[in-house]
Amino acid sequence: MEGLGLSRLFGGVYSGRRVLVTGHTGFKGSWLALWLQTLDAEVAGLALPPDTEPSHWNLLGTRLEREFISDLRDQERVRAAVEMFQPEVVFHLAAQSLVRRGYRDPAATFDTNVRGLVHLLEAVRGCGSVRVVVNATTDKVYEVHEAPDGYREGDPLGGHDPYSASKACAEIMSACYQRSYFDRVDDAGRRVRLATARAGNVVGGGDWAEDRLVPDMVRSVKAGNTVRLRNPGATRPWQHVLEPLSGYLRLGQVLLDGELDGGAWNFGPSADATLSVGDVVRRMQYHWPELRFEQDAGPHPHEAEKLALDCGKASRELGWRPVWNAEATLARIARWYRRFLDDGVIGSREDLEAYVADARAQEQVWAV
Repeated sequence: MEGLGLSRLFGGVYSGRRVLVTGHTGFKGSWLALWLQTLDAEVAGLALPPDTEPSHWNLLGTRLEREFISDLRDQERVRAAVEMFQPEVVFHLAAQSLVRRGYRDPAATFDTNVRGLVHLLEAVRGCGSVRVVVNATTDKVYEVHEAPDGYREGDPLGGHDPYSASKACAEIMSACYQRSYFDRVDDAGRRVRLATARAGNVVGGGDWAEDRLVPDMVRSVKAGNTVRLRNPGATRPWQHVLEPLSGYLRLGQVLLDGELDGGAWNFGPSADATLSVGDVVRRMQYHWPELRFEQDAGPHPHEAEKLALDCGKASRELGWRPVWNAEATLARIARWYRRFLDDGVIGSREDLEAYVADARAQEQVWAV
């Protein structure tokens, strides 16, 4: 990516800054660590080892300034990692992020997603270097109700299943710490700006998690099997992983610049990318004609039938909007996995370059 001037994206605010990414060994976290390095940030990671094989993190072979392999539930190790690295910015992506795993093990889900967050925020409270925290949650934090135009940040929080409820709790906990500890300048003259970021269903190359649509499709094509869909009619806001990450980075930029104090923010896809599960698979069949699917009659745990996000706040106040439509997103994903399965090619850096180029062509505020 030499010569592309990527370090000047987001106003160049990340160049030379110490940035901690929790969950860097996961799908989204590995993409964020890659992007931050192209921004010339000094990046550290705090996470458990990858829990899939293959894993995007291992395939990338990214070398960080520091890497802390630790569980968020170990308060002393989290505190020691933050104190040792002295980050200026923290992107919190570490979580138990699977709905069905949450049903199987609710205690561990709440322990990681709520108590683990408290441990991180306590470490931030005790570390004088931190200026900004962006806590990535999910579009599933909202209490389910009729929202024809999508959920807005001020809508009530809820959560039918343990995963969704745990992330709604994480939203409440973040707001609590912001109001109780971070809204004022402390005795050392420091103020921490804390925000939460709610993204849609994130897809992209390098995801091999269980019970997720794209990895299930890839595994079925590789094995020559038929992918079984739990609920083909369920509608979700599908977005390439780089879309919410550009939102997180833009949010971090304006927080660093002191333009905003924090709050909650939706980062969703373009309007044409709120699709049913069946529609996504049928569109992927254009790129993979050998992909076959059928409905799995179940029974299955409850999942919301329809989710959509209203991202008007991010558009108005951050100047953020999605770059890729559904067609571009699915084409990129199919190409990434096709090249990996056929030739072992890791196309993540190439996808990042293409995303930035398209953002510049659209004169996106963070890319100009």
